[in-house]
Amino acid sequence: MSRSDAPAGTILETERLRLRRLEPGDLEALHALYSDPEIRRYFPEGVLTHAQTKAELDWFVAGDPDHPALGLWATVLKPGGEFIGRCGLLPGIVEGRPEVEVAYLIDKRHWRRGYGAEAAAALVRYGFDTLGLTRIIAFVDPANAASAATARKAGLALEREIALEGMRTAIYTIERRRDADETDSSS
Repeated sequence: MSRSDAPAGTILETERLRLRRLEPGDLEALHALYSDPEIRRYFPEGVLTHAQTKAELDWFVAGDPDHPALGLWATVLKPGGEFIGRCGLLPGIVEGRPEVEVAYLIDKRHWRRGYGAEAAAALVRYGFDTLGLTRIIAFVDPANAASAATARKAGLALEREIALEGMRTAIYTIERRRDADETDSSS
């Protein structure tokens, strides 16, 4: 399916997944993820209430006015459209430096099937090839071996650990490689 044939709201597609804009109708599926202690185990804020989930969903539906090309998007299976998570690219400031984070959260019923790595790798390509980003990071709790493995499968490598929101956080990074056709042609 070409991008022009994709359903409205589609950001990108992989072999098995479609990442699309979040919609108000995604609230219950998103809250099921956000209220599950096992899924949210490594998030500093832990589980979210229904009201907190709705507030986050409303923010992502509206979009970030300063970074309209970035956000968290519904991650759904193709075909059928089953909501299995939310993944995306988020702007932020880390130690005074503007960064873009690749974020991935998959329903535990779909863990160990490679969906997180598939989404993360596609988001890295999208960030570099479509958005022109030069660097992408991932925040990973050092105790979360599965998330670290997902980051590595998407091409990111451990750069360092920092204290973020009072917690030790590993920062994985990837930088865009310069292709041969981007090198200086005057030499």
